[in-house]
Amino acid sequence: MVRTACSVSICVVLAGVPAAAQWLHQPTVGIPRDAEGQPKLDAPAPKLPDGTPDLSGYWNQPLLPAYLLDITTDLPADAITPRASALYAQRLSEFGKDDPATIGCLPSGPRNIIGGGTAARVRIVQTPYVIAALFEDLTHRQIHLDGRSLPDDPNPSFMGYSVGKWEGDTLVVETNGFNGRTWLDFGGHPYGEHLKTIERWRRVSFGRIEREVTLMDGEFYKQPMVLQLPMTFAADTDMLEYVCAENPKTRPHLVGRTEQERKVVVRPELLQRYVGTYEAVGSLELGLRQFTVSLENDQLFVALNGKGRIRMAPMSDTTFSPRLLGTVEFMVDASGVVTHALAHRAEGTARFNRRR
Repeated sequence: MVRTACSVSICVVLAGVPAAAQWLHQPTVGIPRDAEGQPKLDAPAPKLPDGTPDLSGYWNQPLLPAYLLDITTDLPADAITPRASALYAQRLSEFGKDDPATIGCLPSGPRNIIGGGTAARVRIVQTPYVIAALFEDLTHRQIHLDGRSLPDDPNPSFMGYSVGKWEGDTLVVETNGFNGRTWLDFGGHPYGEHLKTIERWRRVSFGRIEREVTLMDGEFYKQPMVLQLPMTFAADTDMLEYVCAENPKTRPHLVGRTEQERKVVVRPELLQRYVGTYEAVGSLELGLRQFTVSLENDQLFVALNGKGRIRMAPMSDTTFSPRLLGTVEFMVDASGVVTHALAHRAEGTARFNRRR
């Protein structure tokens, strides 16, 4: 059975996922459609009467599974300060039991901007002087387009202070003023009040926005993180409110690994037999198609869809947890050969067959 410490964290990660099934019988009005009435997402990008690109709409913010747990995946190890690395290792090893979005029901902050927060979709409302971004978890952000500059000493907030300007058909958005009270990913990478983001938005078709997000925080990271985070139009559906109800009784149940699990040491020869690539049977909510397990210094790591390097905490000789998948149980046949892995989560169990 998956313990509460894992179940709650997985629920937070997947909170925005069920939105794909909401309001299925409410067609989006005013969008291009083909002869069968299906949304024509490859139609030309719309523009406002003054020729300005129109970013309005309800958008999916898909995020690579690897980024959900490790936003620094593309950075070299020496670009992450020892303090940031230590905090990440500690928080991940405890399955994120102290995640502010879980414990205190705090807004996800930059995680929502990146696309890895508790709101996987965003409603964009555009006017000539301000763009409003509305998230399903009731957070919002304003992007001011009236020519103002970023404040030198902003009042710290969860979503920061944003200004934007058009460079041709590309909207360039700068944001500062974050309060540093949450995490950048579900693994636990920190950020501080000096975090600054630069986003470049370009609507290349009716159904797609190309978006590049650069995160800079010299307190924790020695070089910027540059992420390619395209957005896709969510047609024929609508927003569904998600509210995290703070419950002080929850915290005692989020214990991370138990004292017994912290003492688990798996023999290297057992770890070695788990190394390999595992492919999903069926489809998963996060678009996870496969994961690859590697071994380094008697420690298992997992890459999701070929990207990332996430530590797997041992819970027994056959069961490990990288948090995002809940717990992963490796299954062996009568001869001791690993045939597949079972990913146990709050939502159920998914099977991954080992590639031969």
